[in-house]
Amino acid sequence: METRITEQSSHYDHLEQMTVEQITEGINNESMLVAVAVGKALPCLNRLISAIENRLRNGGRLFYVGCGTGGRLATLDTIEVQNTYGTDGTQIQAIFPGGTCCLTQTRESREDDLHNGWQQLMERGVNAKDIVVGFSASGTTPFVLATLRHCREQGILTGCIVNNPNSPIASVADYSVEVVTGPEFVTGSTRMKAGTSQKMCLDMISTTIMIRLGRVEGNKMVNAKLINAKLIDRAVRIFMERNPQIKNADEARRLIMEAGSVKKAEARLHQ
Repeated sequence: METRITEQSSHYDHLEQMTVEQITEGINNESMLVAVAVGKALPCLNRLISAIENRLRNGGRLFYVGCGTGGRLATLDTIEVQNTYGTDGTQIQAIFPGGTCCLTQTRESREDDLHNGWQQLMERGVNAKDIVVGFSASGTTPFVLATLRHCREQGILTGCIVNNPNSPIASVADYSVEVVTGPEFVTGSTRMKAGTSQKMCLDMISTTIMIRLGRVEGNKMVNAKLINAKLIDRAVRIFMERNPQIKNADEARRLIMEAGSVKKAEARLHQ
């Protein structure tokens, strides 16, 4: 008998008979429950974030480990952090079955691999200064569970985000976060509510860490990479707002482009 909440039958039935309006209303109603579930898990999530911050402040790295939706969302987070906060991609990394080159391929069978996750971590020189955080809606994913067990055996700090209570993965993690989102609109489709909760947790983890590590000032992304017109225009506005003595937008653009970011341009300006 299936006891995992994420696998329990949907509160809705005869979905194929519903109108577009009925389907979207049902999905939206279920999605509104996600923020409530995340809110209940905040004390545990805060403890995990504090542990991550401590590791990163002392030269360690954060590794996300996940398969399917959780693994793909975690990988996306590592990419977006680099552009938003001007990091180089080494501080926060992702471990995905078969490597991140497999992200766009349907290889969910790889989640049963008990060795690949730890192998990838070893290739990246994982050590006791780092922290490894697993993502698994079920809380039972073999790839994630085996990787966290290897980490524990080697004295590496671990955490997890799961969507079922009292799961095997939570039992092996030093910092477990259980976000109980309930049955999905489509029974067992954890890319929906569970996936949404994982994205929310990832946003909170990386954003909080970057703020705490000084990559944000006031409420502005002063270290964002200048990689397209939108980000450059935003950087010009931020720079001129923070440095009102610069009246000309073209001059502001020249200064930040030469320096590489708002923060670096300000450092040159105030030398």
